[in-house]
Amino acid sequence: MEISEKNTKDDSKDPEQNQGPEESTQSDQRPKWDNKVQYLLTCIGFAVGLGNVWRFPYLCQVYGGGAFLIPYLIALVFEGLPLLHMELAIGQRLRMGSIGVWKSISPYLVGVGVASMTVSFLVGLFYNTILAWVLWYFFHSFQNPLPWEHCPVNANHTGYLEECEKSTAVNYFWYRDTLNITPNIEISGDPQWWLVVCLASAWCIVYICFIRGIETIGKAIYVTATFPYLVLTIFLVRALTLPGATIGLRHLFTPNWETLKNPTVWLDAATQIFFSLSLAFGGLIAFSSYNPQNNNCEQDAVIISIINAFTSIFAATVIYTIIGFRATQRYDDCLAGYHSSFHCYSWGGGGAMKQKL
Repeated sequence: MEISEKNTKDDSKDPEQNQGPEESTQSDQRPKWDNKVQYLLTCIGFAVGLGNVWRFPYLCQVYGGGAFLIPYLIALVFEGLPLLHMELAIGQRLRMGSIGVWKSISPYLVGVGVASMTVSFLVGLFYNTILAWVLWYFFHSFQNPLPWEHCPVNANHTGYLEECEKSTAVNYFWYRDTLNITPNIEISGDPQWWLVVCLASAWCIVYICFIRGIETIGKAIYVTATFPYLVLTIFLVRALTLPGATIGLRHLFTPNWETLKNPTVWLDAATQIFFSLSLAFGGLIAFSSYNPQNNNCEQDAVIISIINAFTSIFAATVIYTIIGFRATQRYDDCLAGYHSSFHCYSWGGGGAMKQKL
């Protein structure tokens, strides 16, 4: 009896002794990040994305500006941070991907890992579609003048297209030149072949970044994780010099307290945390599995959460300064849908950037 208790105590002192020979060999052979900065940038680049730059400003507009920040920050502390810490911890301890981690915990939980992989695949499909739109705008941004700066001339060269004049050049470029949208869903329309090329290019970029695992990810992340902050900073500095910028900021940070009584606000805030931190996608578990087992994952979770929240507010600030400027030029409900980012950044990169200081 004493020998049994002694063996139990000895095993509890060193958790690695409880691993089987196959698991121990797999853990030893698993690659590791070159440094801590690579790992943090990769997690931040994975977590921070369209949910911060695209969806968060839209929800702020829907739910009364600054009022949405309150349930968002509460959900971040009590929902996002614990789940993020859990994913980083189990990936780092078991040193496996999402499916392997949940299978190691219990064979009955394999479905959780499979579900994470399925969700990541489905989200990747529409995320790369948005990336294709970004590439489309990127290629057109080298033109002078910008194609969304002025309405196209009509066939008789006697004026601008009537459809564009009734709307804006930005809207026309988005709905006609980019999407070539049809009047209703029953009319499929023709494929936009240049968008198909952009979509294929987007998938090629993803493939190149992942071709050799964390070796290529760790090198590419220095650019892919930091460049968006540079672009957002450029937009913010320029937008703050434009008339009406303070109007947009006032709208963002002035809360409408009545909206907090709506339970949908709290539901969307909790949902937004999953989008913002990319929880339950399996990627964070995989990234943390390349860490040494004694890494401080609790500190990593706090750092990633703080930077994530900062990015959401930072991106919303950029968009709302542009909205404030736009309000001085034309009254528009800029954030009426999820296409708002393309509209606002197009205004910022078109008319706003060319306004005289």
